[in-house]
Amino acid sequence: MNVLFIEDDRMNRRVVNDMLDVAGVGMVEAESAEDGLRLIGEQDFQVILIDLRMPGMDGITAIGHIRARADAKAMVPIIVVTADAALDLRQRCLDAGADEVIFKPVAMDALFEAMGRVLAKGAEGDGLIA
Repeated sequence: MNVLFIEDDRMNRRVVNDMLDVAGVGMVEAESAEDGLRLIGEQDFQVILIDLRMPGMDGITAIGHIRARADAKAMVPIIVVTADAALDLRQRCLDAGADEVIFKPVAMDALFEAMGRVLAKGAEGDGLIA
């Protein structure tokens, strides 16, 4: 499995990478939404993790760009990883096209539970889970 984490904070990327590494999951890092969108065009990912607040393009805008793609990459599950605790945030993210929202500091169980839900949902859509 290959995961893309779009996050401007190096320490947050390192923490999530260490969590994924424990499970043998590969992670590619992008320091900005623009870099992340470029990587999505170049590589295949099974899950995209994305922060909302980054310099330049924000996460909500980047999600819109991903969902507007004209290829299968538009359907890759997206999990927002944020420290923002606004009451309407979860719904705004879902409305933008995110599949899940988890909060910082990231807990390993929350990360893997969210990944499990989005991957199972995708497998149901492919007819892989009865």
